[in-house]
Amino acid sequence: MTEGQVLYKGEDLLEMEPEERAQSGLFLAFQYPVEIPGVPTVSFLKHAMNSVRKAKGESPLDAFEFKKIMDARLADLRIDNSMVRRPLNAGFSGGEKKRMEILQMALLEPELTILDETDSGLDIDALKVVADGVNAMRSPDRATLVITHYQRLLNHIIPDRVHVLAGGRIVRSGDPSLALKLEESGYGDLVTAA
Repeated sequence: MTEGQVLYKGEDLLEMEPEERAQSGLFLAFQYPVEIPGVPTVSFLKHAMNSVRKAKGESPLDAFEFKKIMDARLADLRIDNSMVRRPLNAGFSGGEKKRMEILQMALLEPELTILDETDSGLDIDALKVVADGVNAMRSPDRATLVITHYQRLLNHIIPDRVHVLAGGRIVRSGDPSLALKLEESGYGDLVTAA
């Protein structure tokens, strides 16, 4: 499907530039985050955070204010600060890339987070860091959409609702027990029915 709209707060996300989406409160964590050699991670993070602050009508953070906030988030997420001194995702393992996305999420404090198979390729330690970061952001003011094929992530991020998407539409919804049932029986019957 290549037509239609994706409405968020009454605006079509497909008509917006990526930075406009971020400024509107949306955050997307990719299945496979890209490396951006030559872009210092700390500079990227500070620029992203100040861009979102500007869109909210807040004043930009200077280097000292930003470092204080970043260091607190690094400590909260148990991420070594040596990661932010490297180029963005350059030479990072899959787990390090996912940790970096969770740090970005924690700094930007989005209203809506979409995690696209963020558990792909993670070892158990990285999985726990990601889950802890997502759980720390839980709030009535925020929504998180976790896209996954496996229960293992949902053992750490307990969902409020589970939806099964097949054939481009939601074919089943339920409480967290639905994910457990799917882990046992698979998606076959649902996909066939769709």
